[in-house]
Amino acid sequence: MMNYHYETIMQVRDYECDIQGIVNNANYLHYTEHTRHLFLQHCGISFSEMHKKGEDFVVARMNLQYKTSLCPDDEFRSCVRLKKEGLRYIFLHDIYRLRTNGEGIRENDTLCFRGQVDVVCLVNGRLGESEVCNKAFEKYLNE
Repeated sequence: MMNYHYETIMQVRDYECDIQGIVNNANYLHYTEHTRHLFLQHCGISFSEMHKKGEDFVVARMNLQYKTSLCPDDEFRSCVRLKKEGLRYIFLHDIYRLRTNGEGIRENDTLCFRGQVDVVCLVNGRLGESEVCNKAFEKYLNE
């Protein structure tokens, strides 16, 4: 397990599952996006304020690995770590099913999903450097 910059706990909702009784693959993207947005808020970044200033944070590429399926009512931990290469902000996402034994004691979590989401910033519609993001992410990028 890596050291994460941000984590949140969520629960699978019944409507997110397909006929097989497992979370539909597209919903993992919703989970990671929600985690990224919470992380951005944690860093003091507002999507709407950025947009008003002509900066838009957009997904450029995704690499997804499905490990073990989540099922209805599963609680899970969605984690993210950030790094930067050139103009790309790279979000490394892991999702773990939370496990407890019969006595309510936490056991090893199960890795269900791993993804890499590359995000870039459009400044006034053109690919560019975001000083807002660089400043907000500074402490994470210098680790």
